[in-house]
Amino acid sequence: MEKIIEAYGEVDGKRVDLITLKNAQGMTLRVTNYGCIVTSLEVPDREGNLADVVLGYESLERYLAGHPFFGAVAGRFANRIKDGRFAIGSHRYQLETNEAPTGQHLHGGARGFDKYVWGYDIEESKGAILVHFHRVSPDGESGYPGTMQVTHTIGLSEANTLCYDFTATSDLPTIVNLVNHSYYNLAGHDSGSVADHELTLFSDFYTPVSETMIPTGEILSVAGTGLDFRSPTVIGDNMKAIDGGGIDNNFILNGKQKDGDYKLAADLYDPKSGRYMKVLTTQPAIQFYNAFKLSNREWYGRNGCKYEAFGGLCLETQGFPDAPNRPHFPSAVLNPGEVYHHRTIHRFGTR
Repeated sequence: MEKIIEAYGEVDGKRVDLITLKNAQGMTLRVTNYGCIVTSLEVPDREGNLADVVLGYESLERYLAGHPFFGAVAGRFANRIKDGRFAIGSHRYQLETNEAPTGQHLHGGARGFDKYVWGYDIEESKGAILVHFHRVSPDGESGYPGTMQVTHTIGLSEANTLCYDFTATSDLPTIVNLVNHSYYNLAGHDSGSVADHELTLFSDFYTPVSETMIPTGEILSVAGTGLDFRSPTVIGDNMKAIDGGGIDNNFILNGKQKDGDYKLAADLYDPKSGRYMKVLTTQPAIQFYNAFKLSNREWYGRNGCKYEAFGGLCLETQGFPDAPNRPHFPSAVLNPGEVYHHRTIHRFGTR
């Protein structure tokens, strides 16, 4: 394993670094301590040729100018909270409603965890390098209660495995749902639509949403819908069954296939390159978003590539959206003395 640390810029008077990790197979991960953003991930195909399989930018300045969460951490609460309102016991809280089209609270607010410089430490072993990002989110930050100590670990192993671990504690009852928001295209970030990728989601049920993207509270079967990915399915085939082809849904993991403490969540495969990515997690659900909204604005990524609708996809392991307002969903409350700890791994290979 190799590591390189380079100066990447400065935000709020704090140094921002770009950390490069590389294993013996040539797989290369680049991540910055600004927003814990995965800026680049080079993965070999079945012929051994490398391609960058995540959407992103070359420079910090581009990220500072705004982006749709390319590769970033989302929190304190990823996904949406209805009207930005929730209660813990008798205490009621109002967060900003920063998603203009829907009027909901999204991904922690206008300045969520993705817009801070994190401290970090690096742990090295023979088989892996882990970057432990950490920060303190003060009581009241973005309207959330409690001072939260957060550690987000991102690492690369010699076995072509990428890990995303999250740990958090709070001195007051609060809510938390932390995810990585990378957009993947296993054919290469500049290769166009992912509609020809094959996807398996280990989920029998999903949580439908209203027009404003908030869960209705129902839990419905994926059977007979364009959201049925229980067996390997060409994404574009299912998109034909959905008006406009857009997918942005929370899928409940069935836990039928396990690897130790991890549930198998997703298996993504690109037939052209032979690359696959298996997602395993301790989380209860996964958000599959096929980036149908990318064309709402112009986004130009590395090497001037224009990222358009369906040019990548997100597989975000998570708690349920709007869980603080749905008692029958898994709880998102973190109390003093408790530890929020969730782990996700992405295994890359070819077939």
